[in-house]
Amino acid sequence: MSGSVLHTDAAATAATAAKRRLKVVLYNPEAVFYTMPLALLAIGSELDPQVCEVVIIDGRLEPDAQSAVLSQLDGAVCLGVTVLTGAPISDALKISRAAKRARPDLTVVWGGWHPSMFARECLLEESVDVTVRGQGEETFAEIVDRLAQGRSLQGCAGCTIRLPDGTVHENPPRPLAQVDKFRAHDYGLIPVERYFQLKGKRQLDFISSQGCNFRCAFCSDPFVYGRKWVGLEPVRMAIRLKELWDRYHFDDVNFQDETFFTQRERVRALADRIIESGMKITWAATMRADQGIRLPDDVWVRCKQSGLRRLLVGVESGSNEVLKRIRKDIKIEQVYETAAKMLRHEIAGHFPFIVGFPEESDASIQATLDCAKRLRSMSPDFLTPIYYFKPYPGSELVIEAVKRGFRLPETLEAWAQFDYVAGEPGPWVSPEKFELIERFKFFHELAWKRVGRGKRLLQQLARYRCGRDNYRWPVEMLFTRWLVPAQKLS
Repeated sequence: MSGSVLHTDAAATAATAAKRRLKVVLYNPEAVFYTMPLALLAIGSELDPQVCEVVIIDGRLEPDAQSAVLSQLDGAVCLGVTVLTGAPISDALKISRAAKRARPDLTVVWGGWHPSMFARECLLEESVDVTVRGQGEETFAEIVDRLAQGRSLQGCAGCTIRLPDGTVHENPPRPLAQVDKFRAHDYGLIPVERYFQLKGKRQLDFISSQGCNFRCAFCSDPFVYGRKWVGLEPVRMAIRLKELWDRYHFDDVNFQDETFFTQRERVRALADRIIESGMKITWAATMRADQGIRLPDDVWVRCKQSGLRRLLVGVESGSNEVLKRIRKDIKIEQVYETAAKMLRHEIAGHFPFIVGFPEESDASIQATLDCAKRLRSMSPDFLTPIYYFKPYPGSELVIEAVKRGFRLPETLEAWAQFDYVAGEPGPWVSPEKFELIERFKFFHELAWKRVGRGKRLLQQLARYRCGRDNYRWPVEMLFTRWLVPAQKLS
């Protein structure tokens, strides 16, 4: 009898405590890709589960995302939205405005890449009250704690706020913290199986580090993280991956780090632990060309044995002169050497390029196309996508361009139309050069990808064109693009 009463009292106490937990609603805007919302996992997992009830809503998964968010706002202490530059801004605005209409007292917090670079500008939007700059785990946890206590956010490092009188106040920056101090990401906060289904494969997205030590002039990372890098300790990382593998039985891990191979011994230790764990997985990650040539052969071997299947190696340009100008701090010869190592170890490659930098010469653009041809011809598993330079905010090249008169979008609605993957090039690429590059991209891809018997003649024609740089009268391209229109707005 007494035991039953004690059990009932304990259950009642637990239920009461659960009701008193602070509700925090987090939203991931609509986009065309299905990467798991790791930014929201990071800040949501850092909140004490005994204190906070975290609800993550992904606009890509909901038939009516607005209704899903509004249904969770009752009693919520705040709404957090992660915002990438480009098309996701439009949905972020829609959801934030709807939330404010439903609950004018609700604090709406924006974090992610765009607010990190335009902390003050985002607060011109009346539905946004706070913007978080850079690493968000500690900053967001402090925001939630202060809101729950009814305290002002003045002095909360790492965020920018709108004061009651309407003025914008920027708090001091928060130093980049070691990621090992944070709680492990709780994948139970998201419907993992749903992401597997949408991806068409049992692929887990995982991030093991934040930031980047390098100084690329076209990238926003130096602005956001100050050329600093922090990464998880490899043993802890391997243990967490094994726990997740036991739970979700994934086949592949896609490491979303900016520069995964920053510390070779860390990578070696992780590869060893994956092999020892018995996990039967493959994995993909990012690597710089200079990291590839310095990586010892035994580490290449261990990575392959542990399941490494693909590396993303940013090339950017086939011209050493341009690589120096954009401060990539590599040489094109290092790219070829790293690619040869990948080929030897049967590792697929993704080698992205950028053309159309301000004042880039025709000769350097041709060097990039020639480099892409050389890499692509090495293996059908080497992809060489070519993108146009876009004035991505926060980067050194854009700051220079603005000084020369280039105008960035001035409103959130205008930034929502910005597409740094697809769409028209910048004003530095003439219509004639744009036409040449677009034709090259089509025939170059067709020339070396794996095709069925029915397309082999078409492929031979594409190889003939690429070998002679002859892209006139591209009837094959026009017909294909008519059948399958190019996707826009990433």
